[in-house]
Amino acid sequence: MKIAIVYNKQKKNVINLFGRPNQEKIGMKTIRRIIDALKKGKHQVIALEGDKEIINKLEEFMPRVLKGERPGIVFNVSYGIQGEARYTHVPSILEMVGIPYVASGPLAHTLALDKVVAKIIFRQAGLPTADFAVLYDPDFEPPELQYPLIVKPKTEAVSFGVKVVNNEPELREAANAIFTQYSQPVLVEHYIDGKEINVGLLGNDPPIALPPAEIVFGSGEPKIYTYEDKSGKSGRNVFVECPAKIPPEKIIEAQQLALKAFKSLECRDCARVDMRMDNNGHFYILEINSLPSIGEHGSYTQAAQAAGLDYTALVNRIVEVAVSRYFGSGKPHIPDTEPKTPGKQVFHFITDHRDQVEKRLNQWTLFPSRTWDVIGLQEARKELEEKLLEMKLKPVERFTDPPYVWTWETAKGMKDGILLVGHLDIPLDEEVPVQAFRRAPDRLYGEGIGSSRGPLVMMEYALEALRSNRLLRQVPLGVLYYLDEGMECLYSREVIQKAAAEARHVLFLRPAISAHNVITQRRGHMKYRLVVEGTPRRLGQHGKRLEVARWTSTKLEEITALSSHKDRFAIGVIDFSMERYPMRLPHRCEAEFLLSYLNPKILPKVEEKIHAILGKKGYKWYLERTSDRPPMKDKQKNRQLFDSLSEIAKQWDIPLDKKSSLWPSGAGLVPDNAGVLCGLGPVTDDVGTPHESIRRLSLFQRTLLLAQFLISQIHC
Repeated sequence: MKIAIVYNKQKKNVINLFGRPNQEKIGMKTIRRIIDALKKGKHQVIALEGDKEIINKLEEFMPRVLKGERPGIVFNVSYGIQGEARYTHVPSILEMVGIPYVASGPLAHTLALDKVVAKIIFRQAGLPTADFAVLYDPDFEPPELQYPLIVKPKTEAVSFGVKVVNNEPELREAANAIFTQYSQPVLVEHYIDGKEINVGLLGNDPPIALPPAEIVFGSGEPKIYTYEDKSGKSGRNVFVECPAKIPPEKIIEAQQLALKAFKSLECRDCARVDMRMDNNGHFYILEINSLPSIGEHGSYTQAAQAAGLDYTALVNRIVEVAVSRYFGSGKPHIPDTEPKTPGKQVFHFITDHRDQVEKRLNQWTLFPSRTWDVIGLQEARKELEEKLLEMKLKPVERFTDPPYVWTWETAKGMKDGILLVGHLDIPLDEEVPVQAFRRAPDRLYGEGIGSSRGPLVMMEYALEALRSNRLLRQVPLGVLYYLDEGMECLYSREVIQKAAAEARHVLFLRPAISAHNVITQRRGHMKYRLVVEGTPRRLGQHGKRLEVARWTSTKLEEITALSSHKDRFAIGVIDFSMERYPMRLPHRCEAEFLLSYLNPKILPKVEEKIHAILGKKGYKWYLERTSDRPPMKDKQKNRQLFDSLSEIAKQWDIPLDKKSSLWPSGAGLVPDNAGVLCGLGPVTDDVGTPHESIRRLSLFQRTLLLAQFLISQIHC
């Protein structure tokens, strides 16, 4: 299970240092001990500062989960940075963003940190606590309480400012020190002479009271646990004795009082109740520590030790009781009583391998395999082949045409089954900078991560999920990868057409450009190259015709004006270049333009109009088709295939919708006998740019969706 320890050590990573600063600290030795304990519990652990960047850091470490997947949890030991009710700051943030956490919530922390409010609640609950008064300003009237008194800040911890006073002058001195140093009201209560007893609580419904611990004071006064004692500056020997040396009936009474106090403030998971037992055996509750110290020598950890929990067991038990509170089980995995259907087994494989999926994605982005990188492409192809052979897929020679197309199939074979089609080349121009892999809270970045690598890793882990549950060999499945997407499938198109003709369903592992969508229809593209040649002309030299550049531009304007919304085609110029001699106007122009279309029947008529615009008179021109990517038809089989995926998506709460696209893909090569969907890969942003990224959650949603669809095809 992923566990983030959130603590406060540094105090500067805030927008402004403003308000009452926190003076309570946790030692890094304790943090390291917690980390070690959790790692021994087989958890994946990270330690984070609870500052203004905490949400982004947590989201990066434990991103949003799938339906039915358990999120990570925060082991909260944060005392806050500044301001009021500082114990509540991190829990409030976690509640807001939906991250489970260990220990009490904001309400209990608020009540416990305010010692006056806590004492009022104790009294209303019938719990014994010493008589008290509250001082609000230095000109206070002395309270009608019998000396000696104990003075402390109203909302501090770790015994900050605590002092025993025996008369009014000492009271005024101690109170004024608190007003000056802590800028808050002063709690004054009757000092109880006797033993100081701490009772730790662990768990919920019901919590368990640990053996009471006694704070034993050495020589010297006062008989209270001061900040100087806790920080080792007092010079006297103060130690914890557990179990406390009090009569058995008093042990039971102390534990019962602690349990009632725990419930009265609505604490959760763990807490420590501090109380005094006077010389007559009467208990008085002092306060609750809703975030008990789990330092090595603290009374809470020693009480756990006395109860049979060493440090590792205690830390992991705290996690277990929090997990149980959130999910109904003390274990981070689904209980054994849950039915182990193939779908759920595959689900657990994918969710349990989140980190491995992202690690594999990182590995794939390191392969330099842009379309023109022949060596890089062959290395990538070998890596993929090794992986598929490891999963017991076998090569399909009739649909393999090196160096551009490779196909593999399961033991069941691909005929009348499913064909997954993807491309290994990354269709980026040389001038586009290489992007290193990196994580953001909700996105993953890297070279070709959306166009190629995300869909590729999605396919790998969908198949791995089936293989781990001995399902893959039962699926009628083929996997075809081609290496010329950047050349618009110039060399692979015939093999893709033939392979797709044998399948019943074809899924193109292209990126999803719009959130939650897959593509059921795509327009085709016809790309043209126009070359216009004339004679060199000096600037200002008159002629019967426009100079070449102006003439070409005018013709291109007329050609693009042919676009028709009614006939659902559009023409646009995508490149334009000129040649000229020194001190001459351009004499040669070259342009590329695209014709986007849905119905191939319009092409002859449109081309006839283009030729008419260019005409027979004027400059010498040459026009050729440089590529043709046929449209992906919106046929009934596509819609039926989408409906099947949509039903699966609903079962797993994966958002899914369909749309049409203006841009072509290899999916247009699939013949009419097969249903085809495109854009089944992760949701991608800024595809084809140096900022290309995929949305982290969509990587796992689409992996799960593909895996569940493949399971559904086993007995079809």
